[in-house]
Amino acid sequence: MQKVITSICCLLLFSFTNAQNWEVNLLNDINPQQPTSGFWQKTSSSTYAVSVGVPATQLIVGFIKKDKKLQRQGWETVGGLAINTIVTQGLKYTIKRDRPYEQYPLLINPYNIETDKSFPSGHTSTAFAVATSLSLQYKKWYVVVPAYAWASSVGYSRLYLGEHYPTDVLAGAAIGAGSAWLSQYLNKKLFTKKTH
Repeated sequence: MQKVITSICCLLLFSFTNAQNWEVNLLNDINPQQPTSGFWQKTSSSTYAVSVGVPATQLIVGFIKKDKKLQRQGWETVGGLAINTIVTQGLKYTIKRDRPYEQYPLLINPYNIETDKSFPSGHTSTAFAVATSLSLQYKKWYVVVPAYAWASSVGYSRLYLGEHYPTDVLAGAAIGAGSAWLSQYLNKKLFTKKTH
């Protein structure tokens, strides 16, 4: 585990110091001069509606049906989103990485000017927190595949719209997935009754 963390840190450090090399070139290839695709704009903007709608639906239906398992899953999803938000926002204000269009205004064309920092991608981390929560709770291919397809499309949309570097999106995906895993782990440790 320590080797994995060290490798990720080295990759991020390399990316920050040599961003012009591969990262900006890749982003420049994805980001058009006028990022006007309605599909990618809607995909990006779906993030927060879905991240509120999924746990709200789980909780509402769980309480209406008096389904304790569904209620627990709803709170687990909320927990993953809360952990994700704390970690993502903490990193944004600790690392303070400028948006790619601020660093490379002649290369990167943003759809919208964002006021917060770039690393990690909050849209991506939120989408992956929801997708991973659903995938852990409902281990069926017809849940897992669409959930991760949607989350991945959110990540791609952030590149297409010129809002993030590729490493912002990769880190966001890892943070979101890790937050959902941690929420499920804590839920099992703290709230699941032990049977002997």
